[in-house]
Amino acid sequence: MKFTDGQWLLQPGVTAHYASEAYTVEAQDDRIVILATSRPIKHRGDTLQGPTLTVVLSSPIEGVVRVSVEHYSHSTEARLHIPMVGAGKPAVQITETDTHMTLTSGAISVDVKKGEGWSLVFREGSRILTKSDWRSLGYIQWGAENGKRSNHVHEQLLLQVGESIYGLGERFTPWVKNGQVVENINKDGGTACEQAYKSVPFYLSSRGYGVLVNEAGPVSFEVASEKTTRVQFSREGESLDYCVFAGPTPKDVISRLTALTGRSPLPPAWTFGLWLTTSFTTQYDEATVTHFIDEMARRDMPLAVFHFDCFWMREFQWCDFEWNPKGFPEPEAMLARLRAKGLKISLWINPYIAQKSPLFPEAAAKGYLLKRPNGQTWQTDLWQPGMGIVDFTNPAATAWYQGHLRRLMGMGVDCFKTDFGERIPVEGVVYHDGSDPVEMHNLYALQYNEAVFKVMQEVRGDEAVVFARSTYASGQRFPVHWGGDCWSNFESMAESLRGGLSLTACGFAFWSHDIGGFEGKPPPALYKRWIQFGLMSSHSRLHGSSSYRVPWLVDEESCDVLRAFTRLKHRLMPYLFGVAHEATQTGVPVMRAMVIEHPQDPACVTLDRQYHLGSQLLVAPVFTESGEVDFYLPDQGGAWTHLLSGAKRAGGRWHQETHDFLSMPLYVAPGSVIPWGDTDVRPDYDFAHSVTLRVFELADGAAADFVVPALDGSIAARGRVVRAGSRYTATVSEGALTQWSLQVGEQRSSVLASGGSLSFDA
Repeated sequence: MKFTDGQWLLQPGVTAHYASEAYTVEAQDDRIVILATSRPIKHRGDTLQGPTLTVVLSSPIEGVVRVSVEHYSHSTEARLHIPMVGAGKPAVQITETDTHMTLTSGAISVDVKKGEGWSLVFREGSRILTKSDWRSLGYIQWGAENGKRSNHVHEQLLLQVGESIYGLGERFTPWVKNGQVVENINKDGGTACEQAYKSVPFYLSSRGYGVLVNEAGPVSFEVASEKTTRVQFSREGESLDYCVFAGPTPKDVISRLTALTGRSPLPPAWTFGLWLTTSFTTQYDEATVTHFIDEMARRDMPLAVFHFDCFWMREFQWCDFEWNPKGFPEPEAMLARLRAKGLKISLWINPYIAQKSPLFPEAAAKGYLLKRPNGQTWQTDLWQPGMGIVDFTNPAATAWYQGHLRRLMGMGVDCFKTDFGERIPVEGVVYHDGSDPVEMHNLYALQYNEAVFKVMQEVRGDEAVVFARSTYASGQRFPVHWGGDCWSNFESMAESLRGGLSLTACGFAFWSHDIGGFEGKPPPALYKRWIQFGLMSSHSRLHGSSSYRVPWLVDEESCDVLRAFTRLKHRLMPYLFGVAHEATQTGVPVMRAMVIEHPQDPACVTLDRQYHLGSQLLVAPVFTESGEVDFYLPDQGGAWTHLLSGAKRAGGRWHQETHDFLSMPLYVAPGSVIPWGDTDVRPDYDFAHSVTLRVFELADGAAADFVVPALDGSIAARGRVVRAGSRYTATVSEGALTQWSLQVGEQRSSVLASGGSLSFDA
């Protein structure tokens, strides 16, 4: 929200009170408490009237500074914030001079200047990260000229020369957020607009720090879009809370963020395979489903999961959690037949109960749905006619909803796609626990996904997984998240990638998208290029709106492309699942923007058409029908190797290539060891058996580490490959491999049945 009218004026009706002086600065145990006045105090008369702000500096975890700002203290008593599941009481150091007081937590410190001239300076060692200074921290009173009287608190943090800002949730706007206005509120907008299903009030700086605005309700960001050298964030109300995260690298920032707000558990290996759905409004029944699955098998296209979208239930009755008897007369028997084919089963659900659903009168009578202030059930026709919304602040309502899911899992359902969760009213609605509806709007999706994930953990244990559309900060604890409602064109394909990279920059480890686009019918070239992109993502799902997404309905070559890239992903699973396990330990996502992996390379600062899968594999999707693609390979001290062709390319420069539909820019960093699986027919197998350690451009005298995961997420084997001239030696230092081998280029060693060391000359 913009409060100024250019450099000199305020918006009509705005009265601004800026922190002007740190009048008192006191150390209280492990925090600094500041009384900030809105004007310099020259004499006792200046202490009368006029707002003051209480600013508290503290640390929730090491390497993070928290700043809490209050105008009226009573206004914060029942406030909702982002779950900080990792918060504790880290050791902090408070030092004082005549002019400043400093709080230090690990690598980060914040200095407050005493007296006149407001100044907070955030440092990492001697390096300044950002500042709050002249007219940065403000209390804003807005008169009736904007339609209503309102109060806001804003902060403005300095942007330095050349600094770029990323993140703020799954945003489909430009990857670099400088110059953008970002409203942090979940909305059902689709990929072609500035709205987001997954808002996250966190931004990552190219200078190696991050800022989380610790607010549940709407937050408005002006990213160099009002003051060109500042990021402003503001909320309506009497207080504001934010955290600054130290680096020095983007990976360090994300690791600290997820240490505070929670990390993703490891999705089961089968979820990394190919998902096929019925699509949204298509006509389908058991015969349709069985035909799709059998045809995929006949054409040797491995399928891991089949997903039933909305119409597994009867129309007008979402959700009643009952199979439509017209299409699925014997659901349990059908599910048993599908599972016998080696498939996992996913079902679409949402948190809305239609008026026609038999569950509606029950839920309304028991108080399980959101209510109006007069006690009536809140209803709307926007989506399902007459629908109510499950109130997850009511423990009984949550248990009731979970009971229906538990029954479905008993039938043989393995997981759920949690759709919606963002069409949540902010006015005229009452929650069971009295929560503020404005602050609950974003948190609703979090509570919804948590309720589903918890019951799945109860029933399926470590196999628990949801496919979530809407979420909020800390929602990475309930994986996986998917970016839907994209259009069937190359522009939307690129938008989807920008959204995914923006989300993963906020600590979300796993992300998927609708292969081929959701709306419309993809032309053959787009479909085949999107298959490549989708299979080289952490999770891979064929899904559409009003048309099926099975490849033979596009063309026969699409079948070849889908088969090849699905099988390629299966071969890569020992590597990808290892990266996934790493993400659960560090918070660093599987799919990551180039700047996250190469923060010192200026060419990577703005790159949004390519990404890393883990640290060793670079992917550049093809966004053209012709197959032409421009991509950049960073300087890694050696040549990059194309995974499929073996071609070598120099780092530190741009390249242009043309690829057919069975290839794309897929390059391995020099000095890498990629564990290569022994099967391409499924994603979940014994990764340590018959694995080939593929070595890429390892310099003479150099060493490279490798990790091979087990299906439960533990380490099956860990070791190192060393090169001495033409001799390559792999040594297992932890765990064990069986029937394993080494490969350098096209040369492969003999197979070692067991044992911890293997050498060969290449």
